[in-house]
Amino acid sequence: MTYVRLTCALFLGAFLLALAGCSVGPKYHPPVAPAPNVYKESPEQFKETDGWAVAQPSDAMLRGKWWEIFEDPELNALEEQLNIDNQNIKQFFENFMQARALVREARAQYFPTVGTAPSFNRSHSSANLGPSRSIITGTNTGSVTNSGQVSSLASLPLDISWAPDLWGKVRKTVQEFEYAAQLSAADLENERLTEQTSLAAFFFEIRGQDALQKVLDDTVEADKKSLELTRALYETGIDDQISVVQAQTTLESAQAAAINLGVARAQFEHAIALLIGRPASEFSLPVKPMTTAPPPIPIGVPSALLERRPDIAASERNMAAANAEIGIAYTAYYPSLTLSASGGFESSQLANLVTWPSRFWSIGGSLSETIFDAGLRRATVDQFIATYNAAVASYRQTVLAAFQQVEDNLAAVRILSQQIQQQQQAVASAETFLRLEMGRYETGIDPYIDVVIAQTTLLTNQQLLVTAQVAQMTASVQLIAALGGGWDKSQLPTPSQVSQKPTKAESAIQH
Repeated sequence: MTYVRLTCALFLGAFLLALAGCSVGPKYHPPVAPAPNVYKESPEQFKETDGWAVAQPSDAMLRGKWWEIFEDPELNALEEQLNIDNQNIKQFFENFMQARALVREARAQYFPTVGTAPSFNRSHSSANLGPSRSIITGTNTGSVTNSGQVSSLASLPLDISWAPDLWGKVRKTVQEFEYAAQLSAADLENERLTEQTSLAAFFFEIRGQDALQKVLDDTVEADKKSLELTRALYETGIDDQISVVQAQTTLESAQAAAINLGVARAQFEHAIALLIGRPASEFSLPVKPMTTAPPPIPIGVPSALLERRPDIAASERNMAAANAEIGIAYTAYYPSLTLSASGGFESSQLANLVTWPSRFWSIGGSLSETIFDAGLRRATVDQFIATYNAAVASYRQTVLAAFQQVEDNLAAVRILSQQIQQQQQAVASAETFLRLEMGRYETGIDPYIDVVIAQTTLLTNQQLLVTAQVAQMTASVQLIAALGGGWDKSQLPTPSQVSQKPTKAESAIQH
């Protein structure tokens, strides 16, 4: 009984020591990422900018469904469908569910392992066996044989094994998987934002193609009228055949360009079908030329960007996980304790199996420590220190890239707004040029080649205007993505949330 009490005391002491939570390894402190006071390319920094302005107040933030800022019902419906049926988002969601499962797997190491292996065996020995044992009775020696005997053995054991977390290895492992699950959640939001951004960009590209189509269709109609005019003048002997040929060539070139636009539009349409999880053969968008300019976008202050980008959050959680790995590596320097106990009932008769005399038990523990490993543990620690330092560099690079993307798209939207204003004036001038040149041609002052030059000038400027408008819309979408969309770091699940069991819907097998 003294041994039993001693062993029980060992179990209790190990349990209390595990609860005390000795932990080795460095504590995690996120590195500081410098942020500028203002965005250099913000329209607020340019007095001459009057084509586009950011939303007020300057510290405003996008929230939730960011695409609704464009006030387009068709875009809203497509984005809602994307959030439900996009297969890439579903894949990242399942990766997140897998990461959550790994947290629960790691947490299971806090507790003992309990197992049982009930058994029953009935056997009959051979009748042709020789003597199996000898017996001595007084001065007589004889033998007893078990040949031909039937025997039974029933067992109902219970085994318990537990390795107390004396140095925080399990705790660090749980933390590592919690950080990894948070990283996976941030990756999911980053993928969601990427898919949403792609859809909005493709949507406005289609609207731009429709606007270009209208320009070319209007040009084709104008060129047809010009061809009729040149033919009439040629047939009356006022003009020559070369003018007819020039008008015919101009018309056919415009018709060919109008047909060619269908290739890009079809490809953008097919890309949207893929994003919303539908076969390309079953999806189409009605023709609707783009007529709106991008709305004012709240850009906030630069320091807020660190809290608004899911890729930055993922990179920061990657650092935290790498730091936990260093702590796990350090625990290899300390001994590990394993406690075990087993007991149950054992009997040759089933009727007597669960009775007090049939009981059996054993209890004990073992302590293991590596004495020599030829520098393995030191090398392992160095490996994870290098992994952590690489994660820090990756985090800082992610932050720098985020500020670059915001500045790039701020500059694009701002400069394109100025270009659009200038291009609109160029289109107006080209229209006046064509009108005046047609008047001079009809009165016989100028040859038709001058009309062709004026037509080409107008068409080129109209195409440049639409192209700039599309570029500004897609740049505004990219700007919103660079700002993190409507996401915020507060939406990242907590360690307790990533440790929860999934719902039935989350763990259902997809068909």
